[in-house]
Order: sequence, then C-alpha cells, then structure tokens
Amino acid sequence: MNHHFTYFLILSAALAAPLSFSFDKKITFYKNWKYLFPAILFPAIFYIVWDIYFTAKGVWSFNENYITGIKLFNLPIEEILFFFVVPYCCVFIYECIRHYFPNLKNRKIADTILKMIAFLLLIASIIFYKRSYTSTTFLLTEIFIACIYLFKNWFKDFDAASFLVAYIIILLPFFAVNGLLTAIPVVLYDNTENLGIRIGTIPIEDIFYGMLLILMNISIYEKLKNNSVIR
Repeated sequence: MNHHFTYFLILSAALAAPLSFSFDKKITFYKNWKYLFPAILFPAIFYIVWDIYFTAKGVWSFNENYITGIKLFNLPIEEILFFFVVPYCCVFIYECIRHYFPNLKNRKIADTILKMIAFLLLIASIIFYKRSYTSTTFLLTEIFIACIYLFKNWFKDFDAASFLVAYIIILLPFFAVNGLLTAIPVVLYDNTENLGIRIGTIPIEDIFYGMLLILMNISIYEKLKNNSVIR
C-alpha cells in the first residue's frame, strides 16, 4: 500500500456510509443537498483560513509520509477536503436524529448546558491565553454559542437539544477518524500550544474545534432549510 494515500483513504472511509445512505428512501438526505452545500462551504472557508494560519505558525503540521503531497495555500488537499467530508457526515447524522426522533424538541436544560459550556470555555480561554490552539478554539466556540442566544431571531431554527444529542453520537466516529489521524500520526501538534490533555491520542481541544465547525454547519443548514419551507 502507498502510505501517501493514508489521509485520503481515512476521509474516503468516513464518507462512504453517510453518502450511500443519503439515498435511503426513509431519509432522502440528497434532497437537502441544496441547503447542505452552502452550509458546508462558508464554515469551510473560515476553517481553511484558520488552518493556513495555524499551520504557518507551527501550531500543527502534517506528516509528509501520509499525505499525497498535493497542496493548496500550503495545506494538504486532504486537509481542505476534511472541512467538506466531516461536515457532510455530521449533518447527515444530525438529520437522521431529527428524522427518527421527531419528538426531540428544544428543552431549557439543553440551552442551559450549551450556555454552561460557553461559560467554561470563556474562562479556560482567558486562563490559557498563551496557548494558541486552546485559547483560540475555546474563545471562538464560546463566541459562536453566545451569538446563538444573542441573535435569537436569526438562529430561531437552531435546536440545542437536537444538536447536543447528535453531537454526542457524532463523537463516536469523530474519535475513530481523529484517533487514526493523531495515532498514525498524520497530524502533528506542538504541545506548547495546547493543554497537553489527550483522550487517547486526541488533544481535548479537538472536541471543541469540531463542535464549533458542526455548530456553524447545522445552524446555517437549518436556517436555509426552514426559510425555504416557509417560502
């Protein structure tokens, strides 16, 4: 096996099942692609810019032995694809939760949990302000959660309960994919820029790095989908 395709094969394996089941007659996820793709694109642009900056700064790097070597803006093409493949898989899981559990509605406890997460992230970002990955990830996630509640009219279609349940489930494939990327390792971290706390081989910051990405994807997705239904 050519090890230079490792990252690409991991992404392909992650996408295989969600893409296949997108055409399932019960879910028909493919019918929502017109809302999904814009919901993926804009956060992807934001994350790619962030990634370019952190890669240049040395917060993380990529093992040349496990990537194809094709790069765009000094990022491996696989890393750019990551911000399209992972959101697709995660929003698919979210949509399945919404489909199979239609009675799962927003609850005050879900809002309280999300607000508490935001508060704790804000405190942690201040305490560990010298660690770039920690402070930036925690602060940006906190800000986005705060925006959800400060601008309720825009985010009125966001359901905290559905998001939290979906994200707990999403963490299972997340740990599998990120576990491979960090264990091989395909992605290398400068531990002076993070807390050094790992779940297996995964920096704890990755959980909230992923949470912010999926929060952005789902909130835009719901906004586009529900506005279309209203019209």
